Amino acid sequence: MPVYEYHCPHCEKTQEVEQKASEKELSFCPECGKDGVRRLFSSSVSLRFKGSGFYCTDYKGPSGCCGSCEE
Repeated sequence: MPVYEYHCPHCEKTQEVEQKASEKELSFCPECGKDGVRRLFSSSVSLRFKGSGFYCTDYKGPSGCCGSCEE
């Protein structure tokens, strides 16, 4: 799921929010609840993979393994 950054001009906080790509942008600040929050544009969009179904071989480190499995 994509992670977007939002900045609130009222409380001056910048927060990362997980949202589906099909969801509308936030219009209020999750921290203070005021309107006027703006989504920031960054050069990269980060994704968070959660749940089962990911394998050690999906994320190889320099040694050939992610380090979280037993070889």
